Amino acid sequence: MKTRKGGEKTMWVIFMIFAIILTGITVFFYVPYSKTKTEFTQSATEQIGISNAINNVFTFDDVKELPNPVRKYFEYSGYIGTPKMSYMKVAFKNVDFIMSPDKPALIIDYTQYNFVREPVRLAYIDTAIYGIPFQGFDSYIDGKGSMKGVLGKVITLFNQKGDEMNKACLVTFLSESLIMPIAALQHYITWEAVDDTHAKATISYNDISASGIFTFSENGELLSFTTEDRSVISADRAIQQVRWSAEFKDYKTIRGIKQPTHLQAVWNYDQGDLIYFDGDCFTVEYDSK
Repeated sequence: MKTRKGGEKTMWVIFMIFAIILTGITVFFYVPYSKTKTEFTQSATEQIGISNAINNVFTFDDVKELPNPVRKYFEYSGYIGTPKMSYMKVAFKNVDFIMSPDKPALIIDYTQYNFVREPVRLAYIDTAIYGIPFQGFDSYIDGKGSMKGVLGKVITLFNQKGDEMNKACLVTFLSESLIMPIAALQHYITWEAVDDTHAKATISYNDISASGIFTFSENGELLSFTTEDRSVISADRAIQQVRWSAEFKDYKTIRGIKQPTHLQAVWNYDQGDLIYFDGDCFTVEYDSK
């Protein structure tokens, strides 16, 4: 009888310990604090602190040397006469995001900052995988790119760095330069005319260059950016050279500026396109925390 009661007591203690551990893990997962998010926020705050406000507006004189379709974009979008910006914040909600072709899409929230003083880009991913928090932090600072993924707030699944990542981050910044159009006028981006609806842009920074083609509609809408200078870098560090595109769709006038309201990032594989980032719920703010 004593042995049976002792066994029951032991099982009860084990159960209580397990319950306490499980409760602790659950609470840890859902408390607001995240080391990854803190790193992102601190980096953004630091970059905002060293960004100098630009106290003038876009003029026709600023864009007169640009290829015709790029100049038309500035005019069509309504940037002429509006204040120049020193950085941009974009906050996406409920983005369909695919980490690799053989995995289902996740629903993520995605916040990014782009800075113009030097090409700097920071991005934070917030989602869950099977109920476990997953957070990502992409950064490009001082010519160095990185892409980190953290599961359960403490387990680093990957932390990609290196020359290919540096170039991938640089060309991503280029692809977004016309959404923060002051970037298109900087010394590190040069333009070449192609035809009435295409222009080639090259970004050069920290001894790395990357190029791509911007495509516009006849009236001046930015439609897409395509490059051969970005590689697929998988979580196991395998590198594959694949054409990459950014698509800009569904223009609406927001605070006087015509902006796309649907953005997609696409890997153009030989066997077919993979839309791995599909966002149509987001806000764009300039010089705003």
